[in-house]
Amino acid sequence: MDEPLMLSAWGMALLQALLYPALAPLLIGWVRKVKARLNNRRGASVLQPYRDLRKLLAKETRVAHTASPLFRLAPYVVFVATWLAAATVPLVARDLPTAQIADIIVLVGLLGLARFFLALAGMDVGTAFGGMGASREMMVSSLAEPAMLVAVFTLAMSAHSTSLSSVIGYHLADGFVVRPSYLFAFGALVLVALAESGRIPVDNPTTHLELTMIHEGMLLEYTGRHLALMELAAYLKLMLYGVLIANVFVPWGIGQAFAPAALALGLGAILLKLAVLGAALAVGETVVAKMRLFRAPAFLNLALLLALLGLLSHVILEVGA
Repeated sequence: MDEPLMLSAWGMALLQALLYPALAPLLIGWVRKVKARLNNRRGASVLQPYRDLRKLLAKETRVAHTASPLFRLAPYVVFVATWLAAATVPLVARDLPTAQIADIIVLVGLLGLARFFLALAGMDVGTAFGGMGASREMMVSSLAEPAMLVAVFTLAMSAHSTSLSSVIGYHLADGFVVRPSYLFAFGALVLVALAESGRIPVDNPTTHLELTMIHEGMLLEYTGRHLALMELAAYLKLMLYGVLIANVFVPWGIGQAFAPAALALGLGAILLKLAVLGAALAVGETVVAKMRLFRAPAFLNLALLLALLGLLSHVILEVGA
């Protein structure tokens, strides 16, 4: 690749990375707006998450006397790790330079790093709610990570690569082919996305009831810009899973070149996909109640079962072929 094209590719990779934090609050606002409409309420504007983040950034940051330096460092590590993880997932174009240095394994590792520091921050101050939220978060993640890894490995085995760009390119070249392995992997990733992003039925992102909260329990001691970074990281995580599901299983429309028309088509396509996924999430959270915590392992075991069925069905079809 010549130097001008390489510079253009890196510029597109940087632009795509900046689009994630720019669009993530919009996705959250869209989900909240659809849920309000389904509940016969007007609801806040889809831009309300941007206003909430701006208000938090303008507030003074208060830190508990018992907090260690880790408590102050954690929001930056959680946000940067989640942002870097999101930047590895193609958004509007594929075949970016980031695909050469980051693959599915790096994506899972960065999410694990963010989760590790989030749990440490929840326990650092020593409050009961923070420790409770951290323990619940690690329980959920320990069950969700294997299901996610098996599901993405099923896709990687089809494309013979762990690069998400290669997986998307393989699906585009293969055309619209319905495979049992893809259907099982899709179901597993949807269940994992709901659990990892703290959505109903595993967690409720709008509650502060001590008996039900998981993610919010770890953030009760944060204020100001620290809380803004934690909230934006949570927004990014939901958008990451949305883009992963949209562009891996329905990759049509993603840019194959860095031409303005292709990039505009890719941006429009992913916005449409995220709007559909956001509306589906809002409908699901409206009609499904939050489950009890002790039922969460069964929920995530179902995700692992679906992922394993997808992997086994792929192996059986490969052997049969």
